[in-house]
This record gives sequence, structure tokens and C-alpha cells, in this order.
Amino acid sequence: MLLGSSWTKVTTVIGYGAQIQKHGLVNIQVAYSATSPVGTSIHVIRDGNLKTFQDTLPSDFIWARSLVRDTTISVVEIDLTVGPTKRVVISRVEDFPTTLLSTVQYFIDGRVQMGARSLEVPADGLHLAGLDFELSFLVSDEPNYTMFTSPVGGSGDVLGLDYAVTVSGANSRVYDITDSTGFHAIEVSRINYIDCTSLGVITDYRQGLETGTGRFGGTPSLTLAGNWVGGFRLTTTIVRSLDASMTEPLFKAGAGFSMDSRFLTDINVDLPPLAALADFSTSHFPNPSTFQVQGAIITRGFNTNADDSNIFPNMLPSDLAASWTNNQGVRNTFTGGRCVISAEVDTIIAVEDEFVPLAGTRTASELQHFDSPVNGQLRQLGNNPREYTVVADKTLKGRANDDLTLKLVRWDDSSSTFVTEYTQTRPVNNLSGGRDVAFFTIMARVEMDADDYVFFEVANNTGTDNVTAQADSFFVVQQR
Repeated sequence: MLLGSSWTKVTTVIGYGAQIQKHGLVNIQVAYSATSPVGTSIHVIRDGNLKTFQDTLPSDFIWARSLVRDTTISVVEIDLTVGPTKRVVISRVEDFPTTLLSTVQYFIDGRVQMGARSLEVPADGLHLAGLDFELSFLVSDEPNYTMFTSPVGGSGDVLGLDYAVTVSGANSRVYDITDSTGFHAIEVSRINYIDCTSLGVITDYRQGLETGTGRFGGTPSLTLAGNWVGGFRLTTTIVRSLDASMTEPLFKAGAGFSMDSRFLTDINVDLPPLAALADFSTSHFPNPSTFQVQGAIITRGFNTNADDSNIFPNMLPSDLAASWTNNQGVRNTFTGGRCVISAEVDTIIAVEDEFVPLAGTRTASELQHFDSPVNGQLRQLGNNPREYTVVADKTLKGRANDDLTLKLVRWDDSSSTFVTEYTQTRPVNNLSGGRDVAFFTIMARVEMDADDYVFFEVANNTGTDNVTAQADSFFVVQQR
């Protein structure tokens, strides 16, 4: 068989061109002229040298019948323009070599019936492309079949573009691949999975990327297994018309699954009655805020229900791993917390103009990525976001006409120091009825890293009379 790499690219074209398809490997442009002298010689430039053949082309050419429709036309030159030598056109399953190469792109031309033939992804990777997902297909309805597999020792990168996949046989799946080193990627763009029994399992890859993909029909659950040192991102992904019998999650945690970076999606999905979107839990994400669902539209039977506990059965938006924002059909994450005075306790002032922690029994609530390690403190547990607003509304009882200063303090865990973030001074109003109070309304911006916490201190600038924070006084920490 003539290999495309043995031909030199020539750019001169005489007359008008026709194509010879040479075994799916290269396209040969043939230029010929009806005005040239009648003859039978064919001039071919091969390996940079002019060679003349009489009557017929060399035997290693496969040439189109249309070239000889008029035998009176003399072919005066063949301009050999080698097509992409890195592309192998696949029109039928037999066009795939027994051992796939990592140095070429396999181009899917039309609907390729795979039968029972699996594609073993080499250790150095696999490149697949098509025309688009309406014109290029890889299809199999064989039972107990896997389309993409790994050799002993594992596979490399999987890069796919512009085709559709159908694996519809009983107990069949699209993927069963394992990374050979743990540092490869599976990246697919504009690929549709249609009526697939399962998408299978992908193990130990560094990262995954899907852009413009679709899942239509079938039960296309994808299992992620092993340790992913990177992440997995699905953007502009749509899911529709899944089988009503589907009970497996669309994304499933497999054996030993953990993801060191983020899983991010803005998926537009309509789930069947019993299937979850993902069964991931906080334990699968060792880093905070790395299970990111952002701008997603999630429905079940085309109805939204943010209280549907089976969308993410093993995680809440308040869990440390979750970062769910601007979604429809699922509750969102609002990092921060609230601290309210539930029982009044006197703050003892021993020294004039000296700050002491503001006393009182507080109830902490609405904690997301925050906790309250000590009464009156709100502590950041994650590392993203860092920018917060502290809003406080406090009423302090004291001696009439005393000046009180309320101070917002942040513990900076990285430097083991206390930082003054904001102060406000107010007089104790001399009110009728014997209950003299000062009113504080605070809005302060703070930056908080992991294990930083905030609380309030108070000072009496006028004397040593005690101060009491009134019930229902509160402060809130919220993401900017």
C-alpha cells in the first residue's frame, strides 16, 4: 500500500482538477488539459522526480473512473498534493487498523457500524474527529460490548471532536479506560451520546473536559473512578429524553474516586423520575468549594424543584465542597453565617476606654462554609471566596450619656494576630422609661481566609459602667 508520507507535495495545477481517493489515506489532485497534444503518457512527480508512465497510472494508485471518461484527453501532468498525512479516513469498521496509532487522527466519515470491534486507546493517546454529530457516527448494538478500552498498563489522552456515539446493547458501555500515568486528559467537544446503555467508567485520569456535548435517550451514566489530580469540566452540555427506567446517577463516584481540583458544570438537564444528577459527596473533594454547579438548569419531567433531595443525594449546598451559584432547580450556596443574641449577659467593664469581648449568649445559624467555634465568633472554613461583608445591628444598654465604641475584630490565622476591621462610636441615649441604649448599625468589608474568624469587642469611653447587648442584636457574615 502506498503511504502518503512517501509523496512530495507539489502545488502546480494545470487545467482543471479531479480527485483520486487513494485508500482513504491521501487525496491526489489530477490536472489534465484537453488542449494538449493527444497522447498516452502520464507525467507524475514522485519524491521530487519527474517520472513518465505509459497508458496507465502506477499500480499503487487507485483512481476514479471519471478520469478516463474521455480517452482522447491526454493527462499531461499529475499534481500530487498529499492530503493530511496525519489523518486516516474511516468509512467502515475495517478501516480501523488492528492496532490504533497515536500519531494520526481517525476521521469518521459517515455512519460506522462497529459491531463487536472495540477501540483500544494506546498508551500515547487517541485522536478522533468527524464532520459533525449529525453526519459522523460510531454505532454498536452488540451486548456486553465496550467501545473504548485500555491495554495492559493503561491509555493516554483521548481527544474527540464532532461525532456521535451510540452503544445500545445490553450490558454495554462506551468507556472502560484507565490512565497509564495519571497525567492524561479526556477532552471531547461537540459530541452526542445517543441511546447509550452506559457511558462506562474512566479511571485515574488527570482531567476531563466536555464542551457542547449532549446525552439523548438511554441510560448514559458515567462513572469516575480513582484519583483525579486535576478536575472535570462540562460546559454547554444538554441532557434530554433519558429512559424513565434509569436509576443510576448521570455522574457516579466509582471505586477510590477523589478529585483534587474542581468538578464544574453549567449543565441543562432534564432528569427521569428516579435518577440523580450526581452521587458525589464531600469526601470525594478534599479541597473546599470544588464541586461547582454554576448557572445550571435542572429539571425532572421539565419541572423545577429546588427541594428535590435526589438531585444530589449525598451533598447539600452548605457542605464545604459545594459551590452552587445562579442555578435553577437546586438550592444555591451562600457562604457565611448569622449570630444572634438569644440571652442577655452583662459585659463587665473594669477599665475605662479598654476593649473587652462583647458578652451575651448567641445562637449561630445559616452556617455555610462557616462555623462558630466559640460563642460570638463566626469562622471561615473554606478558602473561596475571601471577600465578605459583615452586617451588624446591635443595641447596647448602658449608662445614659456614656460614649461606647463597638469594634469588629478579625483573627488572622496566617499571622496569628488580631486585626481591627471596623470601629463605630455611639452615645447611650437618655431615654424615658429607664432603659438607656446606644444603637449600632455596621456594614464592613473584610477578607477572610481559612480559619480566620470575626467577633465584636466593646469599650466604654466615659467610665466603667457595664454594657449589655440586647436580645435579638445580631451580626451576619455574607459573601460580597
